[in-house]
Order: sequence, then structure tokens, then C-alpha cells
Amino acid sequence: MKRFHAPALLIAAPLAACLLLAGCGSSVTVHNRLVPPEQSAADLKRALDSGAITQKEYEEEMEKLRDSQ
Repeated sequence: MKRFHAPALLIAAPLAACLLLAGCGSSVTVHNRLVPPEQSAADLKRALDSGAITQKEYEEEMEKLRDSQ
């Protein structure tokens, strides 16, 4: 039966956590092609009207939507 060495475990655990979390900061944008642009525009308008997003955010997202077509 092998015993774990405490110093190795103290180094390996944080290293593994850092490697797992490294991918979380990705700046890759995924475009959902299943939702028609008209539906996306309507969803953005509803989000604006409900106060979930600001006017500036709405305009930025609409610009991205227009650029992706």
C-alpha cells in the first residue's frame, strides 16, 4: 500500500486546480445558429424593456447581431 507524501500533495492539488480553472477565462464567443436573428432581436428588446440590460448593452448586442448576419 502506497502512502502519499504530504509535500507532493500540497503542490499537486493547487496545480491541478489552476490547470482546471485556466480555461474559464476564455474570450471565445460562441454564436448560437439555432435561434433566428429575428428571435434574438426580440429577446434583446424584451431584456431592454424589462431592465435586464441597459440601452448601451442593447445597442452593442444589436450591432453584433447585425454584424454576424
